[in-house]
Amino acid sequence: MAKIISFNANGIRSAERKGFFDWLAQQDADVVCLQETKAQEHQLESEAFYPLGYHTFYNDAQKKGYSGTAIYSRQKPRKLIDSLGWDPADSEGRYLQADYEKFSVISLYLPSGTSGEAALQKKYRFMDLLFEHLRCLRRKRRQFVICADWNICHKEIDLKNWRANRKNSGFLPEERAWLDRIFDELGFIDSFRVVNQEPDQYTWWSNRGQAWAKNVGWRLDYQLITPGLRDRVVAAGIYKKQRFSDHSPQIMKFDWDIQP
Repeated sequence: MAKIISFNANGIRSAERKGFFDWLAQQDADVVCLQETKAQEHQLESEAFYPLGYHTFYNDAQKKGYSGTAIYSRQKPRKLIDSLGWDPADSEGRYLQADYEKFSVISLYLPSGTSGEAALQKKYRFMDLLFEHLRCLRRKRRQFVICADWNICHKEIDLKNWRANRKNSGFLPEERAWLDRIFDELGFIDSFRVVNQEPDQYTWWSNRGQAWAKNVGWRLDYQLITPGLRDRVVAAGIYKKQRFSDHSPQIMKFDWDIQP
């Protein structure tokens, strides 16, 4: 059994102060993928950022306090990939891949397009380049779990106020069509929806108003899987009893043993 957690920390030091690592110590996860760590590793002096029993890997953005990804793994990966050969993936630490025997886990953080036209165009370029990379991954003889803050809601069920957000980045027709292509052309699968088809399943809430209290959210964080893992999905969950970030941890269990 493999338990994989994906979590946008919106600042790993902030999440630590809010109790994330105390919670994580009780989860017995096999792999933990973090996005938006917002720190460079030399700034992470506390032992908390190197959880006991895990091999820890950070891919930092060049800019301090920005972006960044991380992977914590029980098993030591055979190989680690932290570069795609293009920006902003590399300069902003947005991609980290751990390879095991016939199995890989990726922590991925897509740019947001909400701050204006320039940000949206940056996001579109990232999406175009990433799509070709994902196409290459599908040619490999291994299974993949891609843990990501995609910064996109796929369907109306994934967003509480979907009607009001049809012209906002995160729910634009072009963004949703891009996810359609990942599912339909490349064959990736939204693992959460394999076992949970319920509405009101969100992973991000605005800090404005009472979005968290009223569960007015967006499901932006997905673990996409290759077809060989579809029948291995055992359980899916979103942890909301505590709030470590404006995102919540997304937890998946697979009937799969991760071999080093």
